[in-house]
Amino acid sequence: LILFFAITLVVACGEILANPVEVGLVEWGRDLEAALNKSAETGKPVFVLFQEIPGCAGCQKFGRTVLSNPLLVEAIEENFIPMLVYNNRSSGMDKQLLKRFKEPAWNYQVVRFLNAEGKDVILRKDRIWTLDGIAARMIEALKTAKQAVPKYLKILAIESNVKNHAVSAFAMHCFWTGEMEIGKIEGVVSTEAGWMEGREVTRVVYDKSKITLQALAQKAYAAGCANKVYAGANDIKGVKNFSIGKLDDSYRRAKASDQSKQLTAWRAIRSLPGLTEMQLTKINAYATSDRPRALTWLSPKQRRALEKTGQGGRSGK
Repeated sequence: LILFFAITLVVACGEILANPVEVGLVEWGRDLEAALNKSAETGKPVFVLFQEIPGCAGCQKFGRTVLSNPLLVEAIEENFIPMLVYNNRSSGMDKQLLKRFKEPAWNYQVVRFLNAEGKDVILRKDRIWTLDGIAARMIEALKTAKQAVPKYLKILAIESNVKNHAVSAFAMHCFWTGEMEIGKIEGVVSTEAGWMEGREVTRVVYDKSKITLQALAQKAYAAGCANKVYAGANDIKGVKNFSIGKLDDSYRRAKASDQSKQLTAWRAIRSLPGLTEMQLTKINAYATSDRPRALTWLSPKQRRALEKTGQGGRSGK
């Protein structure tokens, strides 16, 4: 155990400078009563992580991926009171908290959301170990606690829930216009400029739980961006009143300089920490027509980082 901690913690002058790998990059508290008091003051739920430290490969993966995602870390620290409990301690505060909350020792990671009275805001669920799963639970907890849900957390939940994603492509006169106009449609996750059958197309990833391909095609057509609709064999069957084609391996992505063309004069956006494809798509969609609206898709930390570049103003100057 001593050797394990020696390689997973960074220690200088007797102070811990980095988290164990199992708990990611969140700045955790360890005093439950202080966390509950802070919850009473702010209305924010307490985000409690019961974690095995040192942990198995699965625990370490959870820390390296889910709890190290920049947007998720920001959402936890800004909208919750983070609290860490070691689930493999045989004495002390951690053992007492395991008993209090009836959590099994040496279990995989469990995340619970508590109110100021120490009661669950939403029902406890085990085996929620994915980015989309944790993000969805966070949104549910915030809504139940009557707290605002930040847009960037909603984006993270949608974008990481890939089982709800589907892919199509739309032919039009200019794929730059396609990325801009189709990117504005609710339910669109990401866009990409490309080529099909020698035609300019915009390849679209969309959330099929939020919009059907037929509705997406109709909205794209209204924006002048659906001369032909391409999709997989099963999806294209449901499309009516459009020229249709099969989206297959003949699709070719356009060169890098043709992607997100509306951001040509707003280069600093692309280098923001933690920027996701969905954020990039939505910002590109509004960059030239509504700069303030484009900025709403960023998290507060990303906004501050953009301001430091000198390109964070309403005019982009």
